[in-house]
Amino acid sequence: MLDVRRLRLLRDLARLGTIAAVAEAHTYSPSAVSQQLAVLQREAGVPLTERTGRGVTLTPAGAALVRHTETVLAALEAAAATLAAARTGLHGTVRIGAFPTAVRTVLPAALVALARDHPALDLMVTELDPVAMPDALRERRLDVALLHDYDLAPVVPDPTVDSLPLLDETVYLAVPADFPVAADPVHAARDADWIVGTPGTLCHTVAVRICQAAGYPPRARHHADDFTAVLALVAAGLGVALVPQLGAVQPPPGVRLVPLASRRRTRIAYRRGSGDHPAVAACVTAIRTATTEFLD
Repeated sequence: MLDVRRLRLLRDLARLGTIAAVAEAHTYSPSAVSQQLAVLQREAGVPLTERTGRGVTLTPAGAALVRHTETVLAALEAAAATLAAARTGLHGTVRIGAFPTAVRTVLPAALVALARDHPALDLMVTELDPVAMPDALRERRLDVALLHDYDLAPVVPDPTVDSLPLLDETVYLAVPADFPVAADPVHAARDADWIVGTPGTLCHTVAVRICQAAGYPPRARHHADDFTAVLALVAAGLGVALVPQLGAVQPPPGVRLVPLASRRRTRIAYRRGSGDHPAVAACVTAIRTATTEFLD
């Protein structure tokens, strides 16, 4: 019988690419990871990895086993959900990850409702950029996550994650009140200073792509990831920026919000197979209700 813990290591080797990265993710030593993968290979009876220069890659059999591993892990999540549903009451720790705008807007009301309706749940919130959410779910650092993408920067679905749609938002170009706005507002901002997210974040990627679609690279003068700070900089006349609907609920005086055709899509995500877990289902319901009430 193949050991599930060793299968996780092989799955993470396929995802992370190196023994060292797998070791770091699991707080093991590289030699310990290598030993466990060697045991798994003996259990499997066929080569699962092979040396390529100084690195290690999966053989076709190893890659096939990783695909089966995803199915096995999802089945284990579903089994845990079934057992949890058989118990009386909801209890235990639920780790929720969300991007900064959601933490500030829709999540507080959802947490209050969950604490009121399920007082035995121990709720923990972590603020993360959406690009980090799938790894955090996979590594069990999160149980539920709010993640998003944009039509100009779609995210490839992760086979280890299931999700449900939550919100489809308008994206605005935030400009100083006296900024001249033309029929094509992004093109009109070609000579403006831009306030963009930190390089590597999804918000930064979207700002670059929306400007490139208008025929120019943005002149990134300031970098800020919190939309309250972004709007304050815009209000001071220090540049223009992209701001989604949740981030533009109460813009300060001196800011004009120009709606664009671009959209931001937010989803509630959880590990594949865990959607029927009562605690996960309760979180989904609370977050959906809080989002609807916030936007009404």
